[in-house]
Amino acid sequence: MKVEIKMRVVIQRVKSSQVTVNGEIVGKIGRGLNLLVGIANTDTDTEIDWMVRKSLELRLFPDEEGDDRWQKSVQEIGGDLLVVSQFTLYGDCRKGRRPSFDRSAPPQSAADLYNRFVTKLRASGLLVEIGQFGAMMKVTIENDGPVTLILDKKAI
Repeated sequence: MKVEIKMRVVIQRVKSSQVTVNGEIVGKIGRGLNLLVGIANTDTDTEIDWMVRKSLELRLFPDEEGDDRWQKSVQEIGGDLLVVSQFTLYGDCRKGRRPSFDRSAPPQSAADLYNRFVTKLRASGLLVEIGQFGAMMKVTIENDGPVTLILDKKAI
């Protein structure tokens, strides 16, 4: 049985992060999470809801006592979120020399789902900054750790 991968997010614990478009900073955060978001052509609100919950609740930060173990979520520390759309997370490089992006959602449906993802993250009350959907962006990330994880939502 073939398992279909749905929404994909590269989640990075950061000391700071920013995204620039045409030399102008469009989103900037301090301590928190940088989320690079790929929307698949089969994604629905089910994947969005799951990914929002995981992004907000994953324990990726040490507690205040200086213990290095990851005890706190971004919500618990009152951290920031920078959300950047990245269709290239679905680049398939298995054949040829040029990636195929057939599994990425078409731009309009990807934009709709991406915007719903951002809206639901903002409902947490945390600062949520974004890039510019569909633009060429320069993302500057000061990774903390480094801590980088890939979250996949498998189809059920």
